[in-house]
Amino acid sequence: MQERPLRILLVRPHSQLLVTKHLKKFLHLEPLELEIVAGGIPDEDQVSICDLSLEKDPIGLFKRELQAKKPHIIGLTGYSSQAGIVKELARIAKTNIPSTTIIVGGIHASIAPSDYAMDEIDIIVRGEGGCAMREIIARFKREEPLYFGQSVLSIKDPDFDVKAKAPPAKFPRPADIPKPRRDLVERARYFSVWTSSPKKKLPTIFPRIATIRTSYGCAFSCSFCVVPYIMHSEYLQRTPEDVVSEIETIKEDYIYFVDDETFLNAQRMTEIANLLLKRGIKKHFVSWARSDTIVSRPELFKLWKQAGLGIVYVGLEAMDDARLGDYKKRTTTETNQKAISILRELGIILHASFMVDPGFSVEDFRALEKEALNVLPAEVSFTVFSPSPGTELWHKYKDDFICEDGYLFYDCFHTLLPTKLDMKKFYQHFARLYTIGWRGNPLRINKVKAPFWEVIKTIVNGTKYILSIRAIYRDY
Repeated sequence: MQERPLRILLVRPHSQLLVTKHLKKFLHLEPLELEIVAGGIPDEDQVSICDLSLEKDPIGLFKRELQAKKPHIIGLTGYSSQAGIVKELARIAKTNIPSTTIIVGGIHASIAPSDYAMDEIDIIVRGEGGCAMREIIARFKREEPLYFGQSVLSIKDPDFDVKAKAPPAKFPRPADIPKPRRDLVERARYFSVWTSSPKKKLPTIFPRIATIRTSYGCAFSCSFCVVPYIMHSEYLQRTPEDVVSEIETIKEDYIYFVDDETFLNAQRMTEIANLLLKRGIKKHFVSWARSDTIVSRPELFKLWKQAGLGIVYVGLEAMDDARLGDYKKRTTTETNQKAISILRELGIILHASFMVDPGFSVEDFRALEKEALNVLPAEVSFTVFSPSPGTELWHKYKDDFICEDGYLFYDCFHTLLPTKLDMKKFYQHFARLYTIGWRGNPLRINKVKAPFWEVIKTIVNGTKYILSIRAIYRDY
């Protein structure tokens, strides 16, 4: 039996691709998933979080952390594009501390657990990690097998292959998921670019920002999205009181809702907004919302404007009904246009997200440029169609993928499929979209006053970002 306190090191990996590194100069959120996992660890054990995404020498720091902390357990998380780095970190850890137990979780472990079937990785966690870690630690102390159920796997389990091919187990109830340990990270290092300014003046363009998750899953099933697969198409929600009580404990003035879809339950979100107003909690919020949700509930967003909602990310994807139908968005161009108008009337900044198809011609890019111009002033971003493993469209197109380096290019910028245009020309047009969006951003169009040095920093970093997008073709 393990009687001494355990030493546990939770690690967020760094990014390899240049475009992702430049993106982090505008948005770098805290490792909420690891903070929630840490919340499930007993108080008597020693837990720390190592965020390698912040570091210039991530591998060097990781080795120093191993030497200093000598953890009994190491927890690694990562997106699909980071799967190779996660494996490298696992090998480094086992080489330096052979006795350590390595647990891997996160989105890639949930959708492609067999990719982590290697000797250096002891346990693969699929789905929610906080409750799983709580049980894993209890089993570790009792010296019992650490794998159990359908979502905590080990290659030592004779049924590993069968379990890995099945969907993860259903998510636990939101009330059972641990609260995040926000005290374990250096909070001053997390920020997001902010463009909402009714008074046309900002003390900073890069405020410190906290994240919160109020729900899990989504009631919709877009054909490129993996959330329905992981969540069994369930939409699980925390109670209004629980959400507001957590917001009340957050020190940052800016908060990012990282739900898959925050506003689906209008009654719940109305109660949350009213509680915030009643308690006098004054924060600035950013969230995602569907265009049809905005159109069907404009009064809800008017209320949330009063509660502090400043920016709404909307996955418009396209202003083309045929493409929206292919994506199973269950929205229309008319709905998208109405949502844009509603947010504009309310004074809420729109972040419009569009999807570029690898089969785009020059004419298609020109059409999308016009669509982007029509939503300005707004924050505008573009992604390249990249179906996640396990989704309907992934199964449809996987045999046509051009990537040879595992999952490295699963970052929504690198194309996975052949482009109709020469790839260099494709990314010239793709970068041009970002240039158009950049010129029409709310800070510039609305003539918002901000610290001079931050404006210069934004221009320099924005230029580097666009140049890195233009040069993506070289990565192949």
